[in-house]
Amino acid sequence: MTLATWITLSRLLAVPILLYLLRWDATEPTAVSARWIAVAVFVIAAGTDWLDGYVARRFNQVSDLGKFLDPLVDKLLILVPLLALIELRVVPAWSVAVILVRELAIAGWRVNQPKISGANWWGKIKTVVQIVALALLIAPLSGLWTAVGLGVYGLAIALTIISGVIYLKDA
Repeated sequence: MTLATWITLSRLLAVPILLYLLRWDATEPTAVSARWIAVAVFVIAAGTDWLDGYVARRFNQVSDLGKFLDPLVDKLLILVPLLALIELRVVPAWSVAVILVRELAIAGWRVNQPKISGANWWGKIKTVVQIVALALLIAPLSGLWTAVGLGVYGLAIALTIISGVIYLKDA
């Protein structure tokens, strides 16, 4: 296995850690520290998505395993914390269903293509906005920041739909 693939797998290890840290409602005293740690774990893990791609391209470590694992791990890193946020009543289930359906539709479509095309700019912007939204929603913020987090999350949902339609239209 290449270094780039190991970096991808390190991102996967963040998923159960996030689930553990997100098991409390943010209003509980013990949850505040756990939620800030979860934000740090999430942001670092999300940053490894850029890092593994850079390492793979820079050191010619692009592999079939990496091409398979990277988008799968990316989806898990986004969707698993969102599922925890449903349980904590931070986000509605329908919004996560929209993201899940888009991701499954694009992944299913890609499997049947002779040449796998990567994410377009809309998909990259969608991912960045999802990461920012999740970081804000995981953080134990209140007042205006809660509204900002939900607003960015709404933008992420819109970009999820737009990027999916554009990806399928252009393919």
